[in-house]
Amino acid sequence: MIDYDKLMNLRIPEVRASYNFKDSILYALGIGLGYDSLDERQLVYVYEKNQQIFPTTPVVLGSPGFWMRDLDTGIDWTKIVHGEQTLRIHAPMPVSGNLVAQSRVVDIIDKGAGKGAILYSARELHDANTGVHYATVGNVSFCRGDGGFGGPQKSQPKAPPVPERAPDYAVDLPTRPEQALIYRLSSDMNPLHAEPEFARKAGFDKPILHGLATYGTCAHAVVAAALDYDGARLKSFDARFSSIVFPGETIRTEIWLEDDVVRFQAKVVERDALVLSNGRAEISQ
Repeated sequence: MIDYDKLMNLRIPEVRASYNFKDSILYALGIGLGYDSLDERQLVYVYEKNQQIFPTTPVVLGSPGFWMRDLDTGIDWTKIVHGEQTLRIHAPMPVSGNLVAQSRVVDIIDKGAGKGAILYSARELHDANTGVHYATVGNVSFCRGDGGFGGPQKSQPKAPPVPERAPDYAVDLPTRPEQALIYRLSSDMNPLHAEPEFARKAGFDKPILHGLATYGTCAHAVVAAALDYDGARLKSFDARFSSIVFPGETIRTEIWLEDDVVRFQAKVVERDALVLSNGRAEISQ
């Protein structure tokens, strides 16, 4: 069972990590950049000449691993669901470098016995040589088996809804059949995203795309439509996971512009299924 005070003061080991220009390219390929090989706006993210790093790359850098399972947390890790992802970009990252990443538990909300708990964690990314603070990567996990531990029962912050008017843009991006196999090389090596038999045992017809690959694909759509591929103008990117995507399906990202804020949500076109909701991004003009 969760011990609230112990978990709030948990020391998650620091991670030191190096990445190079190929890692930056691999992440970009894993979220669909380069699909149109004639679009030179995409080429800067997937080719080393005049290369730029795609702004959501920090979500796969400096990961502490499955700390909820590996450390003495009291969490029933078999019942954890990735609920939301947030990102704050504090300074532009180079296409290669050395990082220091420190993760921490930010908050835990007790939903009550049989109702689970909501755990908020954050990972701070700094340059290992200069100390520059690059990004804050936030994760919201729904711990389905851990409600009723006696912690705070305050309300979970409500994610902002998308506007009721028609979107300003609707961007369709295809996912490739092998996209999960590419994306897993940047992040989560779970066989759920590679092995058909493992996926069937988990209740799916076939391997599924990583949630963070869907998140990155939506960021690709927002950067394309709202920023004309100028990813350096993206300052934050938050979204809630609603459903799964199978590799090969088309993700339609609906986008609403509100000055320096972009609202968005995403659906799978083939199944008309909402897969990412309550999206909010901040941009610079």
